[in-house]
Amino acid sequence: MSFRGFLDELGNAGLVEEIDRPISPVLEAAALSWHGGPLFFHHLDGHHCAMNVLGSRDLLARALWMEKSEMVQRLSRIKIEDGQTREVDSSPFLEVISEPDLSRMPILTHFEGDGGPYITAGIVVSRLGDEINASVHRLMVLGKDRLAARLVPGRHTHRLSQKALDQKERLPMAVVIGVDPVILIAASTRVPMSMEFSYASALRRGPVELTTLDNGVAVPHAEIVLEGYIDGETAFEGPFVDITGTMDIVRMEPVIHLTRMMTREDPVYHALLPSGREHKMLMGLPYEPLIFNEVSKVARVKDVLLTEGGCCYLHAVVQIDKRDESDPRRAIDAAMDAHRSLKHVMIVDADIDIHDPQELEYAVATRFRGDEDLVVRPNVRGSTLDPWSVDGITTKVGIDATMTLGEEEKFLRIRPVLPGEG
Repeated sequence: MSFRGFLDELGNAGLVEEIDRPISPVLEAAALSWHGGPLFFHHLDGHHCAMNVLGSRDLLARALWMEKSEMVQRLSRIKIEDGQTREVDSSPFLEVISEPDLSRMPILTHFEGDGGPYITAGIVVSRLGDEINASVHRLMVLGKDRLAARLVPGRHTHRLSQKALDQKERLPMAVVIGVDPVILIAASTRVPMSMEFSYASALRRGPVELTTLDNGVAVPHAEIVLEGYIDGETAFEGPFVDITGTMDIVRMEPVIHLTRMMTREDPVYHALLPSGREHKMLMGLPYEPLIFNEVSKVARVKDVLLTEGGCCYLHAVVQIDKRDESDPRRAIDAAMDAHRSLKHVMIVDADIDIHDPQELEYAVATRFRGDEDLVVRPNVRGSTLDPWSVDGITTKVGIDATMTLGEEEKFLRIRPVLPGEG
């Protein structure tokens, strides 16, 4: 499905709020999008813009053609090797080809104190030899044809850029905006190297069509494509409000030099609100099946959730069918290994509704003892997005909030029933 096709589907279901009056991309659009529902701006600085397109688990499930209750289990069974890509010679984004000029796009400044306008829903596709990567990076506008890209050290795009520098080459790349939501989900997911589009194909159960640009980078159908390269130039990037809603620091980051701009005749720009629900959904959901699969190696898993209170990134709840007293501890270790940015993880029994915060608090209140059921890992690598970490070093905590085997009668909840129904 195309980006426009998904927007049409949401509109036909009455899920999109359309705003016809002129809106400024400086602070105003971000403030209006804070409530979290899908928005379509008809006049954002003279352009069309969609926000909050995947801002809930219901919307993600709709995009993936899955039931919300089954998403984690089904995603954990996806076979990436079944995915296919297909080269095509043309794409709607080739309707208008011009010199790059970012001022002709409604790029948002989201918060007071931001380092500048940021592209936030752009997939950065890069290629070096046979290695390909497609991932989402925040991109700060430096001028009409230059962007500062936050590339996390160790991640695939950063490794490719460093490898190109070592070889005294430029890294060809493209920024792709307004894609099939399934492709955006795939690009937000940790998959084996060079397999993002194969994963997207496996998710959508059909081939992903790719068009090769002049610089050799193959990209999917989109509303907007910016072609360019990364060389050795760096620039200050930030400040930027990241997923925790707190301000990330300023760093020196690689510069993307743009050489061509390609769009549809009347493109729809996709903007993602930093720390908003769409940001959290895209960062959090892809880790849930990874945790599910890793914990499944040591325990019988029922479900996994990265909670909204934990920014859909730092807190996980794992629901298991406990068979051995060692299961929760092993599940804690496995969850932290699967998602290394996790700060706190809770293990609960199958009767606890992990989507209900009161149920989770109840599990801690009645099935957890601090002197026996607490796992503490001090001074370990966590996430630099956690404002309490020091250069990414933090303390991680695991909570075993499960019933004691053989003593279940002490923990089972008694509920009233009508006479004759018991």
